[in-house]
Amino acid sequence: MALLTSVLVRGINNLSDARYCAGMGADGLIFTLDPALPGAVDAATVKELAGWVSGVEIIGEFGSTMPASEINRLIEECNLTRVLLRDFAAWPAVPPLAVPALLEVSPLVAFDAEESAHAVPATAFPAGYALLTSAEGADSTAAPLWLNGSFSPDTLPTLLATVQPAGLVLEGGNEIKPGLRDFSEMEAVFEALEE
Repeated sequence: MALLTSVLVRGINNLSDARYCAGMGADGLIFTLDPALPGAVDAATVKELAGWVSGVEIIGEFGSTMPASEINRLIEECNLTRVLLRDFAAWPAVPPLAVPALLEVSPLVAFDAEESAHAVPATAFPAGYALLTSAEGADSTAAPLWLNGSFSPDTLPTLLATVQPAGLVLEGGNEIKPGLRDFSEMEAVFEALEE
């Protein structure tokens, strides 16, 4: 299924989400691997769920207290193709990473080129990086970046045409019970993104 833009789904913690999102055309699944963050899963869970899907990136999400050595170990163990560094302004130092990073920043940093250049030293990410920020307040003057937040299927086409983001980051959810999950909200967003 072709979508109007790239889609990553954050907070994957169950097989229902992993398979549904991959089947709907998501480009990547983001697993919270930092045990200090809510909804974290372990490496064994990531590897097991990743084994049930194909054609999607497997991405790890980390907070500012996770040591770089542990992030790099999990990159290798889980075969991550990218990482999401949550609340990038809180990171005391930029960890040396072998994969591209998606940096969660405030809208001020994302939409102001001078702020962005000051907050994110490009040389710190030799594998490359992109920015992730809230869709609230997104404007047409911004450089392409990833947007997250609550997306209305009715206004999504206008948002995509106006901002032209690199992609969207949707939120996964919890199963009601194993194998049972309500996908109605996520389904409406995916349907609005169909070409």
